Amino acid sequence: MDNIVALHEDLVNHTYQHGGYESFFVTDPKCRHIHKASVRDRLLHHAIYRILYPFFDKTFIGNSYSYRKNKGTHKAINQFRKLLYKVSQNNTQACWILKCDIRKFFASIDHDILLNILKQYISDKDIIWLLSMVVESFVSELPHPDPLPLSTGRQVIKERGDIGLPLGNLTSQLFANIYMNELDQFVKHRLKVRHYVRYADDFVFVFHNRKYLEIILEYVQEFLNGKLKLILHPNKIFLQTTTSGIDFLGWKHFSDHRVLRKTTKKRMLNRIKNNSTNETLQSYLGMLKHGDGLKLREELLNEFWLWS
Repeated sequence: MDNIVALHEDLVNHTYQHGGYESFFVTDPKCRHIHKASVRDRLLHHAIYRILYPFFDKTFIGNSYSYRKNKGTHKAINQFRKLLYKVSQNNTQACWILKCDIRKFFASIDHDILLNILKQYISDKDIIWLLSMVVESFVSELPHPDPLPLSTGRQVIKERGDIGLPLGNLTSQLFANIYMNELDQFVKHRLKVRHYVRYADDFVFVFHNRKYLEIILEYVQEFLNGKLKLILHPNKIFLQTTTSGIDFLGWKHFSDHRVLRKTTKKRMLNRIKNNSTNETLQSYLGMLKHGDGLKLREELLNEFWLWS
């Protein structure tokens, strides 16, 4: 209680200073650099999130699925499947998908741009001061990106200030959605795109015309560079039909079914080998219900029985 009272007084008197971060790495599956704030600061993060989330959630579009209540990966995947059926008219017409991914998303979020977006919604100077303390408590070690050549042109990032949000803060999830909501609104209201789904920095467009999606890609690339100072990952831009399978949120999607991504399958079998608990097994069996995983289910059970 003494600590809570002291935190309250620091906030009221504007003497609050955000502390440093504990740094460590996790691999699931790729290596991620996590920064963990102190208990005092995390308590404040939860308080901020509890107040701001209900307000900002109402400003987000329906097809934004990351870090939101009653949303999530499974609902994003199901919505993507609905759009495929709708655009292809139940698999009777050709259907093209444009999939994009932002290069080092959290590490590239610009502090000034984020705070300016927040100021458009929040007029209270005390709240902006507090949010500034949280946002500016972390600076990414990511070097300023060089222009990257793409098939549709070049992406150029001009001089920028401090960047980056820490993977580990609850507020980072909310700030990331507020930041990317700018893209969502641009896609929905300026480009008038209806068939669009986003989860964090992964997003897809579905249409029956390839040339249309090539034009959309140019507009999106220009908007991200100019407005948000973000870069599309050059190796993770795909424009193809469902014939070869669309890799989205851990599953490979075809016109009439979806299967687990090979890397996800490999990681799952390794996990069940090294951690053969019933809780781990049940979590994976639950995940496989969301796709065509009958054969994989049998393989998973065999591995479990072998190693347990």
